Amino acid sequence: MLTNYDNVVFDLGGVILDINRDKCVEALEALGFSEADKMLDLYVQTGIFLALEDGSASAAEFYDELRKQCTKPGVSDADISEALSRFITGLPVARLQALRELRAQGKHIFSLSNTNPVMYPTRIAELFRAEGLQIDDYFDGQILSFREQVCKPAPGIFQRLLTRYKLDPAHTLFLDDSAKNCEAAEEQGIVSVLIPEGAEFMDILSFVD
Repeated sequence: MLTNYDNVVFDLGGVILDINRDKCVEALEALGFSEADKMLDLYVQTGIFLALEDGSASAAEFYDELRKQCTKPGVSDADISEALSRFITGLPVARLQALRELRAQGKHIFSLSNTNPVMYPTRIAELFRAEGLQIDDYFDGQILSFREQVCKPAPGIFQRLLTRYKLDPAHTLFLDDSAKNCEAAEEQGIVSVLIPEGAEFMDILSFVD
């Protein structure tokens, strides 16, 4: 398995983390934010949600802007954070174990994900602590959109990965649940594998040479 690849790069949501966009939309609508269904997408956000993911808006700016658009009175930062975090529904421990197993086999493991400064340090970090470790313990490096100020599928985020960690794209495998993101990685010379909804990445990797 993976004899031709030294590096394995993971998207977070939809590959390692279980996600449910509709739960997030429902929670935001319960706060009186009527534009949630229009602005939230599984892969590419718009408006203030995109600004949060591409780093052009801070968490504080996001809370203030969203609160202005909520019709429910007294909406707090915590209310918004909780609603947004409904996007992430779980992380089976078996996937954490699989990441550790890949590193034990000598593979270099990275994450490359569109995410934001609301969910990443709270809900996502919490789920990665299931084995008593921290999220950084599972990866040799991370490229996160809000830190890099660029989102997939823009080529810059993949170039950042290759340059920062000095990766050979021909020996780097990228896993994502978005066909557009996989195509963007391929354009940078990175071999990509699409992870279908409901599939386990280890099942798919077992067929990759």
